[in-house]
Formats: sequence, C-alpha cells, structure tokens
Amino acid sequence: MRTGHNITQVQLAQKLDISQQTLQSYECGRRRVPVSAMPAVAQHLEVSLDELFNAPGTTAAKRGPAPKWQQQIEQIATLPRAKQQVVMQMLDGLLAGSATA
Repeated sequence: MRTGHNITQVQLAQKLDISQQTLQSYECGRRRVPVSAMPAVAQHLEVSLDELFNAPGTTAAKRGPAPKWQQQIEQIATLPRAKQQVVMQMLDGLLAGSATA
C-alpha cells in the first residue's frame, strides 16, 4: 500500500515517529506492527482500517456500522500523541499479560 501511494519508507517512518529500519522490519515480516499503531498507519496511507486489515483484492463482506473496537481505534487516532502513547502502553501491557495467561 505504501508504494502504491508513492510514499517512501523514510517518509512513512518519519510520519509514524519510528526508524526506517523498524518500518522495514514490519514490511518484511520480521516484526509485527503494534495494534495501537494501526490507526496512524491507516491515516498516513489514507485508507480505512478495513482496507488496511483486508488482503489485497478482497472486500469486506460485512455491512453495517463499524465494530466497537474499530470505532475506538479511530477515536484513539484523533487523540494527541502523548495520550496515544498512554493507550498504547496500556494495550501492550494487557496483550503481554494475556499471552502469558
């Protein structure tokens, strides 16, 4: 998607406030993109979260209002960066705890 929008790794990494090496690791599958970063990725690529999560060439079969979690993620994306970081830390902690449970 990034290259389809004529955005370089460096440009997107700067917009996401991460290193180009980190973005490269995401793109080649060496690292997973944190869920909390997905709204910002979608925003900078000018796509919806549905488009970001769906495989290329597929369309969402579901109609109607967006799921509550998606609405919440979109609301988080509108928060100031500092508050986004707080939410991200909380989610990372919860997700890390659920992996060990």
